[in-house]
Amino acid sequence: MQTQLAESIKDTDVGREADAILRKCVHCGFCTATCPTYQLLGDELDSPRGRIYLIKQMLEGQPVTEKTRLHLDRCLTCRACETTCPSGVAYGRLVDLGRHIADQRVPRRGVDRSVRWLLREFVPRAGLFGMAMRAGRMVRPLLPAVLKDKVPLVAPAGQWPAARHARKMVTLAGCAQPAMAPSVNAATARVLDALGISLVEASKAGCCGAVRHHLNDHAGGKADARRNIDAWWPLIERGEIEAIVMTASGCGVQVKDYGHFLASDPVYAERAAKVSALTRDIAEVVDAELARLKAMLPAPATPQPLVFHAPCTLQHGLKLKGRVEAILTAAGFALTPVKDAHLCCGSAGTYSVLQPALSKTLRDNKLAALQAGGAGCIASANVGCMTHLQSGTGTPVRHWIELIDAQLAKHA
Repeated sequence: MQTQLAESIKDTDVGREADAILRKCVHCGFCTATCPTYQLLGDELDSPRGRIYLIKQMLEGQPVTEKTRLHLDRCLTCRACETTCPSGVAYGRLVDLGRHIADQRVPRRGVDRSVRWLLREFVPRAGLFGMAMRAGRMVRPLLPAVLKDKVPLVAPAGQWPAARHARKMVTLAGCAQPAMAPSVNAATARVLDALGISLVEASKAGCCGAVRHHLNDHAGGKADARRNIDAWWPLIERGEIEAIVMTASGCGVQVKDYGHFLASDPVYAERAAKVSALTRDIAEVVDAELARLKAMLPAPATPQPLVFHAPCTLQHGLKLKGRVEAILTAAGFALTPVKDAHLCCGSAGTYSVLQPALSKTLRDNKLAALQAGGAGCIASANVGCMTHLQSGTGTPVRHWIELIDAQLAKHA
């Protein structure tokens, strides 16, 4: 794709990155076949190719309108288009840059601005978010359905094993998961303990920065990244940990990008690159120990039916498609097939709040595909997807690591 970026931006870091991404696009349209919003709306401007043209026009100095911003807002940033693209277009980075510039050119007003500010300032604060979740559960039966969906019931976390192994890893508590699914990290700690690895949390680490970053507060997202790096760095510097474990695939994508986000920061660039290199999704960690796990779990006479929803951040962002499925199969589950497994469930961070109609349609479509095989439980790998899916079904939705933990407990 030929570009003629405006003089005001072409020699900036943002301009150079955007130009390099745009020039990779060959207009082939393969991306339209896997774009959830294009499948629903049938509008070229709600496809990756259409949004790329909008961003190109914006960077070349053409007018930006609220309609431009609407088409960018409707993007889930699921990155299914990246998996499909034969040219390797880094669409996720481009759309983040485009949204940021669109917000600068056409400032938000009224309710839209207020809701986004509230999400940016409320969700990433784990203490405040947790307090609101606890209060919400106290009055949950009285809440309207739209709010009740956002206040899930929680399973007891259970015991966190003491750090007793020579091998140690640190995990990110995050901002939403401690309040919405505290059982996930505790289950992870027990599974890793059984595999000879001790899992610890760094108390000063918090939100990965994805919430602020994807709501166009890039400076706030970088501040979150620096705080987490500071929290982990003493453990890294002393050589006490071999990996930083992510139990929410959405956080994993963000933390693996710290090296990119902070590449021009003279203080944090080197540390950020090291943190990104050490970051592992829990699926990568367990997969590396799969032989040991299989030895602990005798093959069942009748494998238990289960269906797995692969979050977009896992299959398109982290490129770990099939990894969790292999672990679950090895642990004695019989996975049922999922039609259009590449499509997003509609959660997408704060998307379910900002684009509720599209989000609900995508959720219902995904649940129909997941439940078609008759499995009695849905497994996933990201707290946002789990909560979103659970709001539309009575079928239990759990993190896959909790199911592995239950299998190990059964055969202990």
